[in-house]
Amino acid sequence: MFSITLKLMKKSARMLIPAGIAILIGAAFIAATFLFGNAMNDALAAQNTAQLGGANYVISPDSGKDLTDKDQDYIYTRTVNDFQLDRIRATKGVKDARAGYAGPVTVTRGNKHANSYVITTATKRTLLPVTITQGDQPADSNEIALTKSVADQLGVKVGDRVTVNSQAAQYAGKTGDSAGNTGDAGDESAQNADGASSHDGDSDAASGASAPSDGTDTAADSGMTVRVVGLTDDPNGAYPYYGGASVLSDNVIAAMGGGDDFNELPASMIYLDIDGAGDAAATAAVAQINALLPKHFSVQSRASYAERSIASMSAGETSITTIFLLSFGILAMLVASLVIANTFRVLVAQRRRTLALLRTIGANKKQLYAGVLFEAGVLGLIASVLGVGLGIALMEALCRSGIMQATDMNMRLVLSRPAFTVPVAFGIIMTVIASLGSARSATAVTPLEALRPIELTDTRRAGVVRAVISMLLIAAGVALCAFSVWQMSEKIAGRDSMADKQYPLVLLAAIIGCALIFLGLVLSATFWLPVLMRGVGALVALAGPSAKVAHANIQKNPRRVAATGAALLIGVTLVSTIATGAASAKQTMNEALTTRYSVDMIAAGTDMTGKQASEAAKVKGVQSSIYAPTRMMTMKDADGKSLSVLVVGVDGVDALRKVVRSDLSGVTIDGDSVLMPKYSAATGKDIPLDKSVTFTAGAAEAQADATNGPSGNDANGSAENGNGQSGGTQTLTLKPRKVDYRRIASNYAAVAFVAASHFTNGGIKADGHIMLMRIDAEGAGVALNDVFTNVQNVFSASAGVTVTGPVAERTQWETMINGMMALLVGLIAVAVLIALVGVANTLSLSVIERTRESATLRAIGMTRGQLRRSLAVEALLLSLVSGVVGVVLGTLFGWLGSYMVFSLYGDTVFPFEWATNGVVLGVAALAALLASVAPARRAVKTPPVEALAEA
Repeated sequence: MFSITLKLMKKSARMLIPAGIAILIGAAFIAATFLFGNAMNDALAAQNTAQLGGANYVISPDSGKDLTDKDQDYIYTRTVNDFQLDRIRATKGVKDARAGYAGPVTVTRGNKHANSYVITTATKRTLLPVTITQGDQPADSNEIALTKSVADQLGVKVGDRVTVNSQAAQYAGKTGDSAGNTGDAGDESAQNADGASSHDGDSDAASGASAPSDGTDTAADSGMTVRVVGLTDDPNGAYPYYGGASVLSDNVIAAMGGGDDFNELPASMIYLDIDGAGDAAATAAVAQINALLPKHFSVQSRASYAERSIASMSAGETSITTIFLLSFGILAMLVASLVIANTFRVLVAQRRRTLALLRTIGANKKQLYAGVLFEAGVLGLIASVLGVGLGIALMEALCRSGIMQATDMNMRLVLSRPAFTVPVAFGIIMTVIASLGSARSATAVTPLEALRPIELTDTRRAGVVRAVISMLLIAAGVALCAFSVWQMSEKIAGRDSMADKQYPLVLLAAIIGCALIFLGLVLSATFWLPVLMRGVGALVALAGPSAKVAHANIQKNPRRVAATGAALLIGVTLVSTIATGAASAKQTMNEALTTRYSVDMIAAGTDMTGKQASEAAKVKGVQSSIYAPTRMMTMKDADGKSLSVLVVGVDGVDALRKVVRSDLSGVTIDGDSVLMPKYSAATGKDIPLDKSVTFTAGAAEAQADATNGPSGNDANGSAENGNGQSGGTQTLTLKPRKVDYRRIASNYAAVAFVAASHFTNGGIKADGHIMLMRIDAEGAGVALNDVFTNVQNVFSASAGVTVTGPVAERTQWETMINGMMALLVGLIAVAVLIALVGVANTLSLSVIERTRESATLRAIGMTRGQLRRSLAVEALLLSLVSGVVGVVLGTLFGWLGSYMVFSLYGDTVFPFEWATNGVVLGVAALAALLASVAPARRAVKTPPVEALAEA
């Protein structure tokens, strides 16, 4: 029986090709997913062990759930001295040992400053995680090997001297190389401090202040002069967030950490270079070293360290990625199963006479049933194996393309057993399951049917059970969605609701509701989709004979039409849902940011120049701007509470109207008045004001800061006055006029606007400048992100200037949303592609079934062109009707999801994503037309007489 099945497969090979392609694509996707996960794990392991340099062993804290808080405190209070490095280095087989201690510093030469990340030196260069490309590594006191980028920025070379300052006590035992399990966590925390502009982050730079000081007189405050003895490179990406790392003498590292002795510094990572890794001698050396270590510490190999670091990253962050991608692979396979089911349904129908003949010569039902399943298994095996090969090829191409290098991850192809076995097993199982219905139909064939004419049209009606289940699923889904919307509306209205306490459950209810509705519609597609296509087809039939024939043909097999339409419906609905949600997210957040900010873009800092402001004003997309002096001052409201206020000098309210989006009608700014915001940026509450307010800068300001604990910006302002740069205490008493403008600079409780004359006549000494800009990117015909980037580039030479505002946040939102949307749509496109293969398959099967009908039409005068057009119209009906339903359904799902998520941030916008939906429908239509080409060629190439004779 199996040999007969193989011969039947060979005869029907052309019909099996579309189903095989569907399986191949799904298997390739799953294989590529596993290979992507392997490559990510490999890249992360290389990234997490890059800081080990040439070390083949590492001393690190033991990982264990039974560690108490006391144990953790003990681990992170160990010093370099506790590890007895001298005795470890003296152990037989140990080439070198290096204590891991690192952190950010500011390197200064003249009036130039640069941020750098520094690490400890080693006896041998091989143990360093960076490469010395020129000169030597620090060997004596007060030496540094700078990263090439920092050296270029400062204009220094080997032999020059620079000053090194600690960055606001960023050194800690849990930082950088001493970071617990992975060694990267500390780098990331340090990056948060170091990755911002110089002088301690965005908030200080935005206010024009220098780095805050804790008031302690340490070497970190006064700085240390060191000699540049070399230049470094970071070829393995050990410190990607900092562009590499500089190597600093141990004594300077100690001073930067606030101590005198390097051995007294905190440390929890020691890197070792031991001879003969893995052999008996190395094992003996490891045992001796373990005996010298503090409790809760042990030596582990580089390989085991990499495994532990990956496992600790998120119970596998990469496994989450793999699971996420696999869900789309399973979706692709489910869509493919619809294509496979259609194919085998027609195959069995075509072979009814053959199957009946087999029954007459002794084949039983079990043999026929097994024969169909065997055929499905063979098809699944061949297509899945080819799919695995395609997946490997795609992953290899991705690794060689260097696309992932933009994320600082050098990926390579890593093969594994699951990448082969899972896709093949999944492909075979899904193909066999999809063929079960057809196999059951084969067993219903009786020997007498060998004498009857073949009737290929499937006229069976869908069952009542399916209808009832579908209705129940849809009803339950609608109820859950309605409940979720009701609870969210109650929450937004300020009334008590479940969404206040259990928002995740309410959101989950909405998601489950949408899933049930969708599942119910897919299950019931065999009822409503043919009816819908019949209605649309009736209108299309008015276009001419070809359209009328297409309308008639599409009604002949409603079950197959429903299966094909449902496959396409799944993909289009998901694409439309994501596109609608992304569009709603962008527009909702834009509206929310517009109401929370009164200025589109703000640039502020101590070293901003008028020339830079003039250049920024000329950037395409900057509609208007003002450049003004600023001073951080303090004031007391009507309740006696002190507020930190950024006082800005402007040339009248008319200049302000050009950039501030607020109602400034009837308002003036003169020498006796000050424009104040109605609400505090810190609390969002109304600022109570007396008939006059007094602003203070200088000694009194410092006293206010010490009392109320404002930000480091304020402290720096007072310190500056204390240095005599402002000539002591300054006060200014003015009459306030309140207007509802918001978040001009969110680092302060308020931004006050005064006449610019107060700065020019010496009443207030400026400690910085601010530039307020109104943006019209759309009117200028440029992208919002380009405007933001170009303005940033203007101020790139000034380390103390930052560019903020809703445009910046809007750019970040849009970049993130667009990236996620592109990823998800790209993944779902696999399912859409398989569904379009199903359209081609359905047309091909229809042409085979209608051989006699096509021949009759040709015989009575229908031209080849008309026959081709009829198939094209049939394909368009299948694709566009399913696609339009998917767009409508996806839009509704997208609106619901947007309301559930984004109503928390403001008034939700419900857009219709014309562009993406139009592209999806256009692609579906074009693919449908292409899919009709091959079946049409087959339909018209057979002569009418021959077709009538064969049918």
